[in-house]
Amino acid sequence: MGAGDFRSVEELLKAHGKPPREVYLDCENSPWVPPEVIDAMLPYFNTIGYGNPLITHKAGWEAYEAYRRALIQIARPINADPQQFIITHSGTEANNLAIKGYVLANKDKGRKIVVSEIEHLSVIFTAEYLKNCGFEVVKVPVDAEGFIDLEKLADIVDRETILVSIMLVNHEIGTIEPLREAVEVVKDKNPDVVFHTDAADAYGKIKFDVEKLGVDMVSLSARKIYGPRGVGALYVREGIRLEKLIHGQISIEELWPGVENVPLVMGFAKASELIFKDFDRNVSHMRKLRDMLIDGILSSIPYTFLNGPKGDRRAPDNVNISFLYCEGEAMVIELSTHGVYVSSGSACASRMLEPSHVLLAIGRKFEEVHGSLLMKVTPYHTVEDIKYVLEVLPKAVERIRSISALKPEGD
Repeated sequence: MGAGDFRSVEELLKAHGKPPREVYLDCENSPWVPPEVIDAMLPYFNTIGYGNPLITHKAGWEAYEAYRRALIQIARPINADPQQFIITHSGTEANNLAIKGYVLANKDKGRKIVVSEIEHLSVIFTAEYLKNCGFEVVKVPVDAEGFIDLEKLADIVDRETILVSIMLVNHEIGTIEPLREAVEVVKDKNPDVVFHTDAADAYGKIKFDVEKLGVDMVSLSARKIYGPRGVGALYVREGIRLEKLIHGQISIEELWPGVENVPLVMGFAKASELIFKDFDRNVSHMRKLRDMLIDGILSSIPYTFLNGPKGDRRAPDNVNISFLYCEGEAMVIELSTHGVYVSSGSACASRMLEPSHVLLAIGRKFEEVHGSLLMKVTPYHTVEDIKYVLEVLPKAVERIRSISALKPEGD
């Protein structure tokens, strides 16, 4: 990046000015972190527990005790044993450790890996890496709302299958997968298959129990519950053997060496405490704002449609809508000037303008994918925030359509 790039960014920020209201709905890409989480982290930088939790002095003991309490807080809401948790630097690393770690440590158990078509890219790319290492990778198709095809899953799983990875909640379209049924299908076909789920978008949004689901590994991410970036977790059922992916000094986390980042772990624990403290109320509030936003957009802006399912089969925070005859990135920029911050297409690939693999998998056309907006509400948003978005968005869409080369028939 050259100096010119920095100057152009400065000019963009100046052009934005100060909007009358700011509503941050891009929590898929990066969270807004509440003050309580920041306050929970700060003492562990220089007041208490700032030592290495592996070292036997007071600062180290304080760090170890804090770390232990944090793991209990993170694990308790999903009925998981905190001793079976591995803290990682992100949900992406948790997915990599689960998939690569298990497959590479158990090569003799099979050569087939099964994932869904709409997994997070950290799952898909990890599976494709292993494909280059000689493993077979098969993707389970989904329907128009993003639900996996259980019959196809049953057909795919066989004696050569070593691992299945299917997410609990889709990060882009909010589909809540029938995971318990999927686990039963897989285990009936081959009881030795290890089942991993990326539950980063389920944790704090829907109730689930690792024991009742029957899964073997679960990935989580602090930022998906409005905690700090740079920390995730992997639950690994007792008896499952993983291979290290990185090597370094001895630490508490045998499979993820390095000095544990206690402040971030404490932030993760605090975010978990906040989201689960009034879980039912938080979910009800998000669902209300979600439906207000979806209904308001679909009823006031023509040529729009919802991506993913409706109602209780959808994550309470997720809004993904395609706007025909609009370019998504242009809408992101236009809305940004009014203080409404969203993402377009694929949240993980928007800067590269790559079409979302999730939306393509559910049958959307390229122009429908590129004209989509992803928005996520939180327990911290208000009705007034959503009213402001519904005031700004129709005007932004009308302006983008007025200068677009794509026009509705008859216009």
